[in-house]
Formats: sequence, C-alpha cells, structure tokens
Amino acid sequence: MLKIFSWNVNGLRAVIRKGALQKFVEQYTPDILCLQETKAKQGQAEVDLPEYEELWNSAERPGYAGTAIFTRIKPLSVKYDLPSEVEMVDGYGDPLSEGRVLTAEFPEFFLVNVYTPNSKSRLERLSLRAEKWDAEFLKYLKMLEVAKPVVVCGDFNAAHEEIDLARPASNHHSAGFTDEERQGITNLVSAGFVDTFRALHPEEVRYTWWSHWGQARANNVGWRIDYFFVSSRLLPRVVEAEIYESVLGSDHCPISIGIE
Repeated sequence: MLKIFSWNVNGLRAVIRKGALQKFVEQYTPDILCLQETKAKQGQAEVDLPEYEELWNSAERPGYAGTAIFTRIKPLSVKYDLPSEVEMVDGYGDPLSEGRVLTAEFPEFFLVNVYTPNSKSRLERLSLRAEKWDAEFLKYLKMLEVAKPVVVCGDFNAAHEEIDLARPASNHHSAGFTDEERQGITNLVSAGFVDTFRALHPEEVRYTWWSHWGQARANNVGWRIDYFFVSSRLLPRVVEAEIYESVLGSDHCPISIGIE
C-alpha cells in the first residue's frame, strides 16, 4: 500500500525545532509527504530525511507560505505553480509567487500539493479566491487529468459542509465558510474529484485545524480544512483516509490516504 501524507506545518523550521517532524516520520513512515506553509526556502530548514527526495516551491517573500514534497519514490517530472498565463495579482500580491502549488508526476497519477490562499479575516482576499483562484486551480486539475488520474492534497482553507466545523451556525460569513469558498469545493467535487475522507467516513465529525484562541484544540472546536481529493476513477484503490489529531507541532494535524 502506498501511503501519502499531507500536513500544514505552519513553519517547517519550528516543527523541526520541536522535534515533531522527525518523530512523525519515524512513527508513520510516509512514502510521500506533502507539506504546506513551510515558510522557508530549501537549505533554511535542516531536514534530516536522507531517504527522501526533496521538492520545494518556496514563496519569494521570506518566511511566508510555500509548499514542499518529500518522497521515497522518484517522480517522473515536477511542475511549479499554476500555468504562467494565469493573471492572479490582487492588492495583496500575487499568489503565484507564494509557492502555493507543487505537482509531482508519478507513473500512475499526478500528485498536486496545494496551499490555497486564505480569504483573510475581513475577507479582503475572498474575491481573488472566488473569482480567480478556485476556477483556475480546477482548470489545472482537469488539464492534468486528461493524461492520468490526479491526487490533490493540502490546506484548502475552507470547510465544505456544516459537518466539517464545530460551530457552523456562527461562521457562515467567516473566512473559511463563506458561500463562495464552499462553492469552490462543491465545484471540485462536481468535476469528479472525490473527498476521500468523506467518502470513506461519511458521518464522522473530525477536524484538521484549531484556532490558537480559547483552548480550541483542547476542546476540539475545530475545522476540517485539509483534504485529499482523488479522480473518481482512482477512488476504488483508496483503502484508507485518516486524520491524525494527536500529532502536535502545528495548528493543523496531518492527514493521509492509502492507495493499493
């Protein structure tokens, strides 16, 4: 079984300094590990994982955003960002310079690691997300899917349904649960990309992110905003979809799928 993990580490150097990354890898031995919000360039973080090939897409802005993939399986090719013809600049910068998409091609699928732009607390970036990013990202996935199935994972910065957050009633106008952000995920599902955790655990209430405020994690007042989606034709091979709430080191926890 191929084990693929995803984790928004909210600062790779901090997670390494805490010893959390090494402990996690030793315990779960991922075949492929996708990280988001690395906040570092290659060489700035002392990653001691010699059995893994390192793929990095770091933000131009220091200490911000970024994605990385650590893989025991050599990829056939690597793609960075979305296609360059996409115009995405807004008043807060260009998300295409923030290292938000990293794609590794393997023999049987493309693996896309994504750190979706946050709409910000006052929804300053919601229009970019709703009108540009979500549509262009879906277009990119569908383009890849013409060649072979797609596995896409990462922090989507949105809870899809009310089951995916602890307090939906009070958050319908909050970043991460607006109608526009939820529609972006609905569009992904409607295009044939399956939410693996929800497919295998249709009624389970589990979360992947907790606010730093009000002892949210201790009280499990969380949100499920980290996902693995797969092309529908790949779903029969997905035998596991897990969330690892007990793994500490970040305000997010890791998630995984197992593919046979």
